[in-house]
Amino acid sequence: MQLRFSPSMRSITISSSNSGGNGNGCGGDLMKIKLAARQFSYRALFHTILILSFLLPFVFILTALITLEGVNKCSSLDCLGRRLGPRLLRGSDDSGRLAKDFAKVLNQVNSEKVPENLKIPNSFHQLVSEMKENKYNSKDFALILKGMMEKFEAEIREAKFAELMNKHFAASALPKSIHCLTLRLTDEYSSNAYARRQLPAPELLPLLSDNSYHHLVVSTDNVLAASVIVASAVQSSQNPEKIVFHVITDKKTYAAMHAWFALNPVSPALVEVKGVHQFDWLTRENVPVLEAVESHNAIRNYYHGNHIAGANLSITTPRTFASKLQARSPKYISLLNHLRIYLPELFPDLDKVVFLDDDVVIQRDLSPLWDIDLNGKVNGAVETCRGEDKWVMSKHFRNYFNFSNPRVVKNLDPDDCAWAYGMNIFDLHAWRKTDIISTYHTWVKENLKSNLTLWKLGTLPPALVAFRGHVHPIDPSWHMLGLGYQNNTNIENVKKAAVIHYNGQSKPWLEIGFEHLRPFWTKYVNYSNEFIRNCHVLE
Repeated sequence: MQLRFSPSMRSITISSSNSGGNGNGCGGDLMKIKLAARQFSYRALFHTILILSFLLPFVFILTALITLEGVNKCSSLDCLGRRLGPRLLRGSDDSGRLAKDFAKVLNQVNSEKVPENLKIPNSFHQLVSEMKENKYNSKDFALILKGMMEKFEAEIREAKFAELMNKHFAASALPKSIHCLTLRLTDEYSSNAYARRQLPAPELLPLLSDNSYHHLVVSTDNVLAASVIVASAVQSSQNPEKIVFHVITDKKTYAAMHAWFALNPVSPALVEVKGVHQFDWLTRENVPVLEAVESHNAIRNYYHGNHIAGANLSITTPRTFASKLQARSPKYISLLNHLRIYLPELFPDLDKVVFLDDDVVIQRDLSPLWDIDLNGKVNGAVETCRGEDKWVMSKHFRNYFNFSNPRVVKNLDPDDCAWAYGMNIFDLHAWRKTDIISTYHTWVKENLKSNLTLWKLGTLPPALVAFRGHVHPIDPSWHMLGLGYQNNTNIENVKKAAVIHYNGQSKPWLEIGFEHLRPFWTKYVNYSNEFIRNCHVLE
């Protein structure tokens, strides 16, 4: 690119640097500016040169781009303008128009059904191949695309429901390693007299009903879970010599549970192991409702039957389906799960106990719980209708009961605050003055009569009704919930909580447990124990 001034300074000529005369190349004069003599001024000339010095580099770059693209026959500014104009103004880009046209076609087929006989490609590669071979029009292509999307969405949905079913079965099953532990300990109980020794020692039996001690009750058939609860409580206590554990289990697990605590004492704390068959009060006459729950065919089919049958998965969301599966966990018809409602009768000499679920870990001294003034109430519990975690701490009665049922509407308020089972301080002395147990029985009977239409989920709903007016809220830091179904649990809050609760399907002893939350539980597993090692627990 060259800039030439005439000797008289009356004209300026702009030409390409590879000027070739009047040939057909890109050379030649690109622009010629004549200046009238009477209008000539050096100031105007200076301004013109200054403007051109800014413009010419851009003209040169754009010209070079055109040359590189193969446009080598452009001998006029008009030609150059036609080439550069669209680039500067973006006026010839058809992509926007094509996108609008395609969106119009997609909107047109959105309300149309995909023909049943339409062949749907299985992959994007197959779609491209068929487009080349068949040359579909835009509408046919849009229908095929819609069919592919619907097909893939259906497959993803089916996979999600299958995943939920598999997770439900995994959560309901007992891991092979824990089953091994139970069998080996049962065998040890039958062959080793020391494993059968009395718990606690005879001289310490009076302490089991001494109200100056801190009594904790656990009801479980999981030996490993019971060992973690007891170990975590003792290690976290400032006065472990004041702790008395009452471990209640079923008949088939009793020998293994007794053997574990006989062979692994937690001195100075005391542990009593008792089977449900060893309580004289637990008879069919005293718990007729629970006998019906365990033996009722319809109830057993509901909890142990086909969970897919009768479920319209086409209108059910995965989240709703997951909730229904959790409500059908077999543990909800277990006597061990209902046992907590009979604590005043099972421990007639005790005034105050802390009841713990078997999926908790104690991280702080629980002694201050016995100093809490319940103001005449029976149940000290953490309320679950308020808190930072909106997923876990947002539970009201409407979340548990069917408020389309007339009996529920008549007797309950959907906005009443729910509270948590799993770590409760019970005043048994105050409890014995109430009708909590009979109210519990009444509502369980009504739910059975209504074919489980009052509520679906386990033992908490009837307890919410039975304990109405008898609950004293305690500080939420005492009991943190959701570690069994809340993957994004705040780790700092977990560290601060006195008791952490793995309620939900993802128990820490299962493979489906959350890896980042499991260490808070496994730190209390005795991996040096011979039975734990031989059964490869959590390896």
